[in-house]
Amino acid sequence: MQPATRLIVRTCAGREHFAAQLRALLPDAEWCHDTKRNAMQTYLAALAMAGNDPVVIMEDDILLTRNFRAKLESAIAEHPINVIQFFSMRKADLTAGSRWDRNFMMNQCVYLPPFLAAELLAWAKALHDITVRWQGTDSLLRDFLYSRKEKHWIHVPSLVNHAIAVSQIDKRRSSKRQSFTFADPEPIRVSK
Repeated sequence: MQPATRLIVRTCAGREHFAAQLRALLPDAEWCHDTKRNAMQTYLAALAMAGNDPVVIMEDDILLTRNFRAKLESAIAEHPINVIQFFSMRKADLTAGSRWDRNFMMNQCVYLPPFLAAELLAWAKALHDITVRWQGTDSLLRDFLYSRKEKHWIHVPSLVNHAIAVSQIDKRRSSKRQSFTFADPEPIRVSK
């Protein structure tokens, strides 16, 4: 039997309630803590943690669908060598369903195939002004894929949903950034 894909969850102070929910549902997940109040540096740290392994990197403020792990592994088995986005909030999700795309956005839950995390990290480190050039981690991944002329797979329905919450990165962002296709949420269970 194939081992489960590694899960790395990026988290920060002020999100402990989200982290507690995910820890209860994903006890095998690894955690990458934001120690500098800098989302980009935390993303780069998560990439370093992943190394050459295939990995799903997630944000802490997400809700999971029921049977998340089984659905995730099934989707990865269909596209094991491609980037897969498991959260999308595009209207095309409703009409086109799962599809290839070139304009990556939304880094709530993303599968990176073997070696890609290390390659993305090396590419990012080669750039001198990374935190000035990219404000969003999704923009970094989008530009990396664009530089390689690679498409990514958008999996529909979304396996996670973005929680309705104020952004820790930019409080001006809308708290209503939810998927049109997310369904069957996992009941929230917080371990004591």
